Amino acid sequence: MITVSMSGVVRAPRSRVWRALVDPAEVARWDTRALELRGVAADYQSDGQPVRWRYRVGSVPPELQDPALEVVPLQRLRLARSFGSLRFEETFSLGEEAGGEETRLALRLAAPNSVPTFGGGLNRFDVRR
Repeated sequence: MITVSMSGVVRAPRSRVWRALVDPAEVARWDTRALELRGVAADYQSDGQPVRWRYRVGSVPPELQDPALEVVPLQRLRLARSFGSLRFEETFSLGEEAGGEETRLALRLAAPNSVPTFGGGLNRFDVRR
């Protein structure tokens, strides 16, 4: 498993940052690669609900599968994202800073170190050898 984590402080209350993560109109406004929301339940990010976006990666518009694995409102959003055969888990964690005026936003990405192929898998680290 390959894992990358980072965090920073956003000058906005936690409720505003949370809305930017779970409101489809907000997501489309700050993530210009999210072109169109497709096949979503009425409550956009609830545990296990299917979420799909027509997304742009370079000049290619693949479909992004984006179901939520865990939703703890105002605290944590864990997603199982996939573009075709690329799969990874994305976890956003929110905490208060500066008495609630700012939000510490942490992101953790975790991806398997192998890619599925016909009849097996290809370990990404074996390719370097």
